[in-house]
Amino acid sequence: MGKMKPHKGLAKRIRISKSGKVRHRSAYHKHLSSHKSGKRLRQLRKDPLVTSSETKRFEKMLFRRLRGRVQPLSARRRSPSPEERRAARAASKD
Repeated sequence: MGKMKPHKGLAKRIRISKSGKVRHRSAYHKHLSSHKSGKRLRQLRKDPLVTSSETKRFEKMLFRRLRGRVQPLSARRRSPSPEERRAARAASKD
């Protein structure tokens, strides 16, 4: 029996952010944009994130769990604000 291999084409096309969300490039945005309307190009720029139903399908293709699909918001890491960074820097110097 053959091995279960992950879909390499998909693996190259998606990235998983630190919060666990799956990011991708939208199709039809790379070139030949002169005949596309401005509205269409703006909409293609939006939301590089994948929906949870798509993420479930990607998990099956990659044979591994993707963290962000069912991860609670409280468990996600949040970037510190500039004030929190300054406070942490000051605390580490003391």
